[in-house]
This record gives sequence, structure tokens and C-alpha cells, in this order.
Amino acid sequence: MGIGFIGAIIVGGLAGWIASAIMKTDTGIFVNIILGIIGAVVLNLILSFFGIYAARAWLPQLVVGAAGACLLIWGYRRLR
Repeated sequence: MGIGFIGAIIVGGLAGWIASAIMKTDTGIFVNIILGIIGAVVLNLILSFFGIYAARAWLPQLVVGAAGACLLIWGYRRLR
């Protein structure tokens, strides 16, 4: 079933906000939502190659989204 569209936006925003706090970036709410959602998708894809699947619930997706957003921020900083 999953968390749904509205749930993905809420979890993505929270995950992006957590990642921006951890990585000490100054991003707005829109960028936080985008970072959290894309971060969750990217890290879920990477984890699936190793046979690891996050549950389709709020808390696991929040953790994966925050970690994925941190990974995206780190990657952006390395490329820049």
C-alpha cells in the first residue's frame, strides 16, 4: 500500500529538514521536500541492489529519506 502522495510529501519534507540540519545547509521547505523524496528514491534503489527493502511505513521511509538526502547533499558538495 505505501504511504501515499500526501504522506510522501510530509515524510520528504521532514527527511529533507533533518538532512539539512545534519549537513548544515540552508535550504527552504521546497528544496527540503525535493531532497527528501529524491533521497528516499535513490537510497531505496541502492538498498534494493543489496536485497534490503525499507518497509512501506512512515518511520522507515523517514530514515531512508533523511539518509538519502544526506547522500545527495554530500554528492553535490563533492561535485561542486
